Amino acid sequence: MEYILDAKNKKLGRLASEVAHILQGKKNPDYNPRNPGKDHVIIKNAALIEVSGNKANQKVYHYHTGYMGHLRTRKFKQMMEKQPEKVLEWAIYNMLPKNFLRQKRMNMLKIER
Repeated sequence: MEYILDAKNKKLGRLASEVAHILQGKKNPDYNPRNPGKDHVIIKNAALIEVSGNKANQKVYHYHTGYMGHLRTRKFKQMMEKQPEKVLEWAIYNMLPKNFLRQKRMNMLKIER
């Protein structure tokens, strides 16, 4: 089954947990934890997602380039300006179980600006 979700004016964490639930296949009656699930998710308007409180200024994303001393840091606001789909993708990725099915489930996700 294919789910199409609109991210406009939705909270980041609540949407990410809902999508992680769908990608695991828990909405199907034939759910089995050892199977990746059959549901595909398309998220539209990722650039219009919201966070509560002062997280837009305080939430920080770290990534490493691979070179010594090249740990890069960006705030939530900067990430939303440059790559809003990455913010949602990382949130969903970290909410999925940490096992070999994680990447297979992430391949069933499509995020549009």
